[in-house]
Amino acid sequence: MPRGPITYHVVPVSEGGWAVRRGGANRASNLCPTKLEAVQRGRELSRQHGAELRIHNKDGKIASSDSHGGDPFPPRG
Repeated sequence: MPRGPITYHVVPVSEGGWAVRRGGANRASNLCPTKLEAVQRGRELSRQHGAELRIHNKDGKIASSDSHGGDPFPPRG
């Protein structure tokens, strides 16, 4: 049973640093010391899997999103 599109999230870690976590996962795919490194890794993973990428701020709110495939409503060119 499909559960929707695959997503990856770049989120802050309470101990410091940033994590790249697949949506619904309990553990992080990657831990990075900086947000920039986590965003770069998240983009690599989301491109490989044709997924959505959600980039969060330190407060946990989504700051931006990237779509790397599977977008049901792509923008018209």
